Amino acid sequence: MKDLFFKNWESLYHILICGTIAYLSLFIFIKISGKRTLAKLNAFDFVVSVTLGSILSSIILLKVSIAEGLTGLFIIISLQYLLAFLAKKSDTMEKVINSTPSLLFYNGKFLNDALQKELITKEEVYAEIRSYKIEKIEDVRAVVLELNGDMTVVKKSDVLNKKTSLKDIIKE
Repeated sequence: MKDLFFKNWESLYHILICGTIAYLSLFIFIKISGKRTLAKLNAFDFVVSVTLGSILSSIILLKVSIAEGLTGLFIIISLQYLLAFLAKKSDTMEKVINSTPSLLFYNGKFLNDALQKELITKEEVYAEIRSYKIEKIEDVRAVVLELNGDMTVVKKSDVLNKKTSLKDIIKE
């Protein structure tokens, strides 16, 4: 109970030094690797961000040494960069690494197979439509589950004067 609020000055000093070094190192790694490292473009990118945070906290709280933690940060960022590079260079790797958007609702109809596959309920789709401030379901052309897990609602008025196909909506 005695150590609950304060252990000693030495442990605070270690956390101050390790936290500063870890934070600055992560900043440098991210600057070198580019904006993609912290982008949440898909589920994998989100997991990378969470993993980086976990490693950083382990370093700051002295659960691992600075060298071990920085090695972990370097490995995660390097692998994320490598997979993004491979996905960009190869259509096959793109399909393996990234999912594709899923059309959940189109022209007044729920696509039940897609809802089941993605484990999305109609109520969740309705909630997303409401978040777009759309009052009538008839005003919705499509609802797409994006790569990053967000839903995009396409209003009929957005595509009224265009001949828009399913492929065009999924690519928007």
